[in-house]
Amino acid sequence: MYIKIEGLNFKYKNATEETIIDFNGNIEKGEIISIIGQSGSGKSTVLRLIAGLETPKSGSIKVNNKIMVDDNTFVLPEKREIGMVFQDYALFPHMTIEGNVKFGLKDMSRKEKDERSQEVLELVGLKDYKKRYPYELSGGQQQRVALARALAPNPALLLLDEPFSNLDADLRIHMRLEVKRIIKEAGATAVFVTHDQKDALAISDRIIVMKDGLVQQNGTPREIYQFPENKFVATFVGQSNILEGKIGADGNSVVTELGVIPCSHTHSLAPGEPVYISIRPDSLEMDENGNIEGRIKQSTYTGDAIDAIVEVTINNGYKQDLLVHVHPEETVNMGDLVRFKILPHFVAVIKHD
Repeated sequence: MYIKIEGLNFKYKNATEETIIDFNGNIEKGEIISIIGQSGSGKSTVLRLIAGLETPKSGSIKVNNKIMVDDNTFVLPEKREIGMVFQDYALFPHMTIEGNVKFGLKDMSRKEKDERSQEVLELVGLKDYKKRYPYELSGGQQQRVALARALAPNPALLLLDEPFSNLDADLRIHMRLEVKRIIKEAGATAVFVTHDQKDALAISDRIIVMKDGLVQQNGTPREIYQFPENKFVATFVGQSNILEGKIGADGNSVVTELGVIPCSHTHSLAPGEPVYISIRPDSLEMDENGNIEGRIKQSTYTGDAIDAIVEVTINNGYKQDLLVHVHPEETVNMGDLVRFKILPHFVAVIKHD
């Protein structure tokens, strides 16, 4: 493992209530890992512990087989060979772009600094902007300068703390692709912290979901989205309908009050075992011959789809609301009676609490 984190435990010193961050994780060389969670979940604290800006109560961090911290060792942040891109980019306004990039280059000749700064500015597509100042650049360009500055010393690890939060929606989508390209082309290993699941799904090789200081799930973007392991992950990463049921006799379906629902991920649980089932809105497809009927209670046009709340009456007369993504070319109105079917691709079993 390129980065190994074991038993990392942290307690906030001045908190009115005891808050514990408990984290384990391994990262391979060249991976981009995202740590996501709600505000207060502990994700930024983990980043600060890796950077050396906080000291853990216990546990250890190794980067490239070098101990950064354990019970007997604490390497100062400036000695860890870690690059960091902050939320506000933290560029020096009085320095040119080239000066900002060169700032972290130590123990190099002037020629070597010139060559390295030119190399990383070319990587981020800003070699023609080196004599400009940060205020002369757009938000996306400033972000790329911050990335170039962090990459210039060839760090063992790159840390990014909410780097897209100050960008507008269109630029944010573009910069997700750009940042991923730049990190991969640089051959860097990166840990990226965000509360935005779309950022994490777009940029990551692997995602770690946190809640209340604890890891809830660790997996690829597809695994996290398609096969959530608990209700929190299912509802935090994307939208989901959560129902109760029991594993069907065939082992590949779940018996619910909506009927028997096909499922491609049942954890090999035994027939009859009580479970929750996560049904993504993408798995509910409008179909006039579908076996589920409901009435449109609310709809919102989003451009990519129509988010419709469908009220379904189940066997005992109880009404269940389901979120359905309807194709944007369809026309749905409040009160319309609709039928739909469930596709198994984004349906996953969650073990019962």
